Amino acid sequence: MSDDLLETFRTILAGEFSVPADEITSDATFEALGLDSLDVVELTLVLEDKVGVKLGDEDLEGVRTVGDAIAKVQERRA
Repeated sequence: MSDDLLETFRTILAGEFSVPADEITSDATFEALGLDSLDVVELTLVLEDKVGVKLGDEDLEGVRTVGDAIAKVQERRA
C-alpha cells in the first residue's frame, strides 16, 4: 500500500472532513471516521482533483475502509 496515498487521504480527510489525522489508518472504516455515503462521494471528487483519479459509483461498491479506497485509486492508476 502506498504511504503517499495514505498521507494524501489523511490530508484530505483531516482538512475537508475534520477527521482527526491520528484516526486515519488503512484499516479505518469510513463509518468509524464519521463519514456517510454522501461524504464518500464528496471525497472521490476531492481525490479526483488532488490525484487525478476518477472513481465512479461502481468503483465504490464494496469500499468500506481507507485501505479499500487506496487500492481502488492504485487500480485506476495502473
